Amino acid sequence: QVQLVESGGGLVQPGGSLRLSCVASGSIFSIDVMGWYRQAPGKERQLVATIINGGTTNYADSVNGRFTISRDNAKNTAYLQMNSLKAEDTAVYYCKAIVRLRTGAPLYNYWGQGTQVTVSS
Repeated sequence: QVQLVESGGGLVQPGGSLRLSCVASGSIFSIDVMGWYRQAPGKERQLVATIINGGTTNYADSVNGRFTISRDNAKNTAYLQMNSLKAEDTAVYYCKAIVRLRTGAPLYNYWGQGTQVTVSS
């Protein structure tokens, strides 16, 4: 199977920066899309950013210009550089990968366990 492990969360002051990492491991043939989502207490999980295999990115309006998603295909790893953090960015951040396990196989969604990001003074 496939496992996703996030790291890099923590406590940061408003205006600060954090870099999240997500490593995918297991029986992976290819990863079509990697993305970051977040869920604040009492709210639904929402898209933060995605990056497809070719490098095209997509961002939520609330983070566009402050966050940057990237990936290292050789390492099956995605990153989320978060700058100019605000209190409203506080949430559990989840990594998602859309994975093909072998050539011609269907795509499956996998999620990490989440990493807490808290922005507070």
